[in-house]
Order: sequence, then C-alpha cells, then structure tokens
Amino acid sequence: MSTAAATPARTGQVLADLLPASRVRDAALVLGGAALTGLAAQLSVPVPGSPVPVTGQTFAALLVGTSLGAGRGLLALALYAVAGVAGVPWFAQGTSGVAPSFGYILGMILAATVVGALARRGADRSMLRMAGTMLVGEAIIYAVGVPYLALSTGMSATAAIAAGLTPFLIGDALKAALAMGALPTAWKFADKR
Repeated sequence: MSTAAATPARTGQVLADLLPASRVRDAALVLGGAALTGLAAQLSVPVPGSPVPVTGQTFAALLVGTSLGAGRGLLALALYAVAGVAGVPWFAQGTSGVAPSFGYILGMILAATVVGALARRGADRSMLRMAGTMLVGEAIIYAVGVPYLALSTGMSATAAIAAGLTPFLIGDALKAALAMGALPTAWKFADKR
C-alpha cells in the first residue's frame, strides 16, 4: 500500500499539525523554532576569506519551515531575526545586530515560508521531493544573502559569490541529505500511529 493511499487525512498537513491544535501550541512552536535556529547558529565554523561562517542555522531554518508550515515558519524566523537585531546574541558566533551576513537571515525568513508551503503540499513526504524542497530553500537564501553581502561590503558580484556561495555548496548538500532522511522518516513514524 502506498503512503499516499494510507494517509489521505494527512494531505495538507505539516508535522506540527499532528499536535493538538491550540494557540498555545502555535506560540510554543514559533518560539521553539526561533530558539532552535538560534541554537543551530552557534554551530559555526569561520570560512577563511569570507565574512559568512558555515553554520547549522540554514538547516534549522529550513527544518523549521517544513515542520511548522508557511505561517508558523515565517513567524519563527521573523522572531529570530527581530530578536537578533534587538540584541539577543543568537546569530552565528553569538552575535546580534545587522552584519554583512544579515541578508542570509532575511533569505531564511522567505525560504522558511516557501518550504513550509511546499511541505503542506506533501514535499516533505519522500526523499526526492524533500531534496528538491531543500534545494529551493537554499536557493532562496542565497538569492537574498549573496546580493546583500555584495551591497553591504562593496564586493563585486563575483567576489560575493566566491565568498558567500561557493564555499557553502558541499555543506548545503550534506544538510539536504540529512533533511531527505529526517522528515520523510518522521512522516513514516507518524503514519504508523
């Protein structure tokens, strides 16, 4: 029996929808999503020649979006961004405020929203669709982050790509592979309940 046939009632849901619905649940999920992203940002490795470190932040942002859905994902990442700008030291390497890498955070807000909408359409149910979803999310983050990096530092587009995109491609492929296994597996466990 196929997964789609086994779970018709789950169509249009994201993983967070499996919890009993309430405003308290939604608030806790948004706060938890922001906190998870802040914690993951502390997994940070500087990249020589780049003002942008490798972090777990993008993986967390995309995981939050796909798990919570577009609305809650947007709110969680917006809360993360606003709190970080206001002084909460939970951006990469314990920083806060607006830095040359802030464009990636803005991209994460948009990416979490888009991948959340895709997840609600079932993009988190299979490994192949999840890989595509992660690639779309990563592309959105770079589409906002790299131009912001260039504008905020005065780098040329070529230099911004070399400093803010190229060094991260292998890590992003690994993050996509992790998500490819994690979310479809979570749905398989949920479907057995």
